[in-house]
Amino acid sequence: MPSPHLRAIYRDLGIPADYARTRQLPVQREARTLTLVGRAADDGKPVRLTPRAAAAWQRMVAAAARDNIELLPISGYRSVARQTKIIRRKLAADERIADILRLVAAPGCSEHHTGRAIDIGSPADCKLDEHFAKTAEFLWLRKNAARFGFHLSYPRRNRHRIGYEPWHWCWRR
Repeated sequence: MPSPHLRAIYRDLGIPADYARTRQLPVQREARTLTLVGRAADDGKPVRLTPRAAAAWQRMVAAAARDNIELLPISGYRSVARQTKIIRRKLAADERIADILRLVAAPGCSEHHTGRAIDIGSPADCKLDEHFAKTAEFLWLRKNAARFGFHLSYPRRNRHRIGYEPWHWCWRR
């Protein structure tokens, strides 16, 4: 059950009060301790993960490099406040909340809050779109990421009804 603070955010943004329950998305705790894993390949902003997820990420990046695969960090930890800003920006651009929630988890429910989720790009594709699924980097991740504790959170037709996100991987050990 979302906290009173999250319920107020949901009311303000027009997110249904039962969103977390109906989408089967747990309310996520925000990470407190974070480690820099690099700069975002698209905008240069710092990308941070929890220390254990960061160590797993570094091991996975090194293994990929040995196979001539370059995994680029795009986004890691994201606060509830940042998630709220993302949705407000989309609403200001006249996107409907129902459409936004097909591609963006509501504040409080994003795996990015945990500091264990990372959006990954490739030198050929740093956009967060389905084209990433056609890259050598994605094919390498599908074959190898689980060895490092990373899992694709939103495959096609996932139970959370979030669109296919081949770039979004979460560390779950």
